[in-house]
Amino acid sequence: MYRFRLYVADDALNSARAVANLTALCRERLPGRHEIEVVDVFQHPERALADQIFLTPTLIKLAPSPVRRIVGSLGQTQNVLQALGLEPRAE
Repeated sequence: MYRFRLYVADDALNSARAVANLTALCRERLPGRHEIEVVDVFQHPERALADQIFLTPTLIKLAPSPVRRIVGSLGQTQNVLQALGLEPRAE
């Protein structure tokens, strides 16, 4: 099971894009094997500080190990897959 925590800034455009991009990626690549928690840094600043989040959007892959972080809107799918340790699909 893949567990993700995505830190966003309210309804900022990049945050909305990151949510949409992560949702689409998980639906396509990890159907039924993922959990996404979205945390708004304006509503929960203490959580952002605890996870040392200084930029949004920031994605943290919590499981499986190793923990990985990605900053940005997650629009470059191949780079995101590589950063998360997921294999690109064979064509």
